[in-house]
Amino acid sequence: MVIRMDAIEKGLEKIQEKIDALAKLQDQGKTLEEKIRANDTKLLERMAKTAKPVVKKIGLTILKKGKQDTKGELYHPQYYPEKMIILGKTDPAPCRPDNPSMEVVDQFCVLTEEGEFFEIMYSFDGFLTDSYLNPLTAKQVIDQYGYDAMFMLYQALRDYLENEQKLIDALELVIGYVFVRK
Repeated sequence: MVIRMDAIEKGLEKIQEKIDALAKLQDQGKTLEEKIRANDTKLLERMAKTAKPVVKKIGLTILKKGKQDTKGELYHPQYYPEKMIILGKTDPAPCRPDNPSMEVVDQFCVLTEEGEFFEIMYSFDGFLTDSYLNPLTAKQVIDQYGYDAMFMLYQALRDYLENEQKLIDALELVIGYVFVRK
């Protein structure tokens, strides 16, 4: 059985072409990922603005402060006036910016119905649960809470945004790039 060198060379050329094409696709993916990461704060800001009606629809009234009885039950609770959705949780800061003597026991990233990011910091002195609402930029959200906050916002948009399928499909593609390639 005679094997022609031409056939082998053509086969090797085809393999090299496929390898080059795959490398080009990977490079394009890296370039797209870099563009997305370079503009992640802009994306998060736009997502927040788009989510305003969603937050009004599904948002929660969040506890501002309340007293706790000996059984651990809250009474005389006060709530923030606007609705919010929780996008993430992080390890608590050692103290609150408004009062350094107050230890933070829980800390969450939230989005308000006005499309603004905050972190809510809860303190407890044994009787009173109190909170501080600290404003955040989109950059701070990503730096402190990671891309999980972006993913949670995407999930809210996907589940509750009606008649915006093209936007949801585009966000799904972008979020896929952000999460798959860390």
